[in-house]
Amino acid sequence: MGRERATALLVDFDGVLRRWDPAVAAGVEREYGLSEGVLTEIAMQWGRLRPVLTGEVSHADWVASVADALTESVGSRERARAAVEQWQRYRGEVDREVLDVVRDARAGGIRVGLGTNATDLLDADLAALGLVGEFDVVVNSSKIGVHKPAKEYFQAACEALETSPGRVLFVDDEDWAVRGARAAGLSALRWSGPADLRYLRAALAY
Repeated sequence: MGRERATALLVDFDGVLRRWDPAVAAGVEREYGLSEGVLTEIAMQWGRLRPVLTGEVSHADWVASVADALTESVGSRERARAAVEQWQRYRGEVDREVLDVVRDARAGGIRVGLGTNATDLLDADLAALGLVGEFDVVVNSSKIGVHKPAKEYFQAACEALETSPGRVLFVDDEDWAVRGARAAGLSALRWSGPADLRYLRAALAY
């Protein structure tokens, strides 16, 4: 017996709807004499990242901790802070094809949620990228206090969408998030890029 047709879509932000140009971070690293990839390496250390994704610390506190960790590499706290601030000014770019799917799905009667592990800067990012009002719900890990791939995260997302898990299609570019969604009873698509657009539209069948 096949699964029920999806009546709601939960789409990840970073890596699906928002893309990051790696040349930006690389340019900052070159300008400040940093080793390649060190900004992301420090920022994404789980012990540093987890608290900001669950709302225990603010985005500003997280950025400050990245600068603190970078201080020795650049020789002074002022230079470290300047490098991190310059890196953080870039807020990514919207994938217009994915946004078209979101808009078409909503026009076709499908509820759409943004499901993301994010910081308290998310609302500002959505405004800066022109995405305010593009979703029926926004499920931000830092606001609900739990992050993907926890079952509780997906339960909260389904409640926000007012849709049972079996009727929600989740799209994410990370295998661990997809596995978590499936374990919580959602359908899930591992996003690999534009080649998945046709499948996504067919799966929604709006």
